Amino acid sequence: MTNSINELLKTEVIFLIGANTTEAHPVTGYRIKQAVRSGTKLIVADPRKIELTRYADLWLRLRPGTNGALLNGLAHVILRDDLWNKEFVAVRSEGFAEWRDSVEKYDPRYVENITGVPASLIEQAAHLYAKAQRACIVYAMGITQHTSGTNNVFGIANLAILTGHVGREGAGVYPLRGQNNVQGSCDMGCLPNFFPSYQHVADEGVRHRFSEFWGTPLPDHPGYTVTEMFKAAGRGEIKAMYIMGENPALSDPDLNHVLESLKALDFLVVQDIFLTETAQLADVVLPAASTAEKEGTVTNTERRIQRVRRAVLPPGEAKPDWEILVMMANHLGHPWQYPGGPAQIMEEIARVTPLYGGINYSRLEEVGLQWPCPDPDHPGTPYLHAERFSRGKGKFHVVEHLPPDEEPDEQYPLLLTTGRMLYQFHTGSMSRRSKGLNAIHDKELAMLNPDDARQYGIGDGQLVEVESRRGKINTLVQVTDHVPPGVLFMTFHFKESAANFLTNPATDPICKIPELKVCGVRIKKVH
Repeated sequence: MTNSINELLKTEVIFLIGANTTEAHPVTGYRIKQAVRSGTKLIVADPRKIELTRYADLWLRLRPGTNGALLNGLAHVILRDDLWNKEFVAVRSEGFAEWRDSVEKYDPRYVENITGVPASLIEQAAHLYAKAQRACIVYAMGITQHTSGTNNVFGIANLAILTGHVGREGAGVYPLRGQNNVQGSCDMGCLPNFFPSYQHVADEGVRHRFSEFWGTPLPDHPGYTVTEMFKAAGRGEIKAMYIMGENPALSDPDLNHVLESLKALDFLVVQDIFLTETAQLADVVLPAASTAEKEGTVTNTERRIQRVRRAVLPPGEAKPDWEILVMMANHLGHPWQYPGGPAQIMEEIARVTPLYGGINYSRLEEVGLQWPCPDPDHPGTPYLHAERFSRGKGKFHVVEHLPPDEEPDEQYPLLLTTGRMLYQFHTGSMSRRSKGLNAIHDKELAMLNPDDARQYGIGDGQLVEVESRRGKINTLVQVTDHVPPGVLFMTFHFKESAANFLTNPATDPICKIPELKVCGVRIKKVH
């Protein structure tokens, strides 16, 4: 995220695309509502009628899987009507001429035919965003969980650079993380191609420094992504897995294949706070401590590093994750020792992670700090790219509209898209243990448009079977105009109606994220 959450209160226009913020990121969603009440203009691009469409000045109801075409269409209008920031593009970017030619064909009428968004609304949205002194783009997994996910992100970056809406307070790009420490995990190198602080494993100098520091040889090539891991396990190429705090037996696409891959392993270790669906398949379960039972930090979606303090002792044999990992390392012959606990680990992080170079526990006592924070005297960085981009100049990427890997057809005529709801979280391993939350929403209610409900003879609250090319599940239905005709929406919170038995495992060719947002399904009543 280039900017801070509170800067949403200082911007003139918010363009929200692929993010049901009030349900999936409610703190940020509240800030957006505050901003709108204070006069900020809001553009919402979403196939569904979400809470924030009620607050929006413009609602672009696009077809699922057409984000790239919409983004190119907005850029086309900004160029056509001479609304782009010529000075910013000249000084701070490269690749403009080739990219400009690529969006020439994305005139509003052409884009309307692809997205279903009226050309007039595309033009209004482009003018509103481009003419603002400060504007921002907020997006989440409705942008990324497509086979064109990386291209969609490139399209957002193109818009921000074209208008100069980046590198200033209240002007930037807000990718929202799906869980509270996803950002921190990535910062620490929990990615297949990076060491901590986004230092690439293929860089010989970087690799040598980490090898010297850690006292062990390190690989010179990236590892597998999550989706690649399960494919490799299914082929017998991966023999063992160690899964921490994740529940892929419900959260990953094409669950039949995921379960087959997990069962094909010679050895599975799961480290978690509950016996999740994945843990039930494990050979060994290591009991971990919850957030309230351990010391440490989290780095949230705005790059803010914050202290976590233990409130209660862990039950039974449960231990903090770092203690379990140190015990594992010691048994494997590596003499890791952290007598100072998490504070000492943070000191090591500061030594090897330039973005965290100035972070220590004493500085985090009163307030969180945002990286980059390279030295102990640095105040942290509320917004990025003020003088230059991390790569030097911002790059325009040529991105063409690519249809989803799988679209509805005669055999599977409805389009399934998935997401979250406010009252449950992820696979429900924590939230479904809350009596209060379950009293509000304790079962899946798939959203079906009234036109489709009449066509299939399905009433509100009826049980239906939903089937894709990969599997089938039963779910109750709510008939609502919150989804457009031809679209079925489901969450993935409920194991009894696990939507990921249906979803498509096809992946983006660059970052390998699966296309969880679009696939073809058919439905029928269950008598």
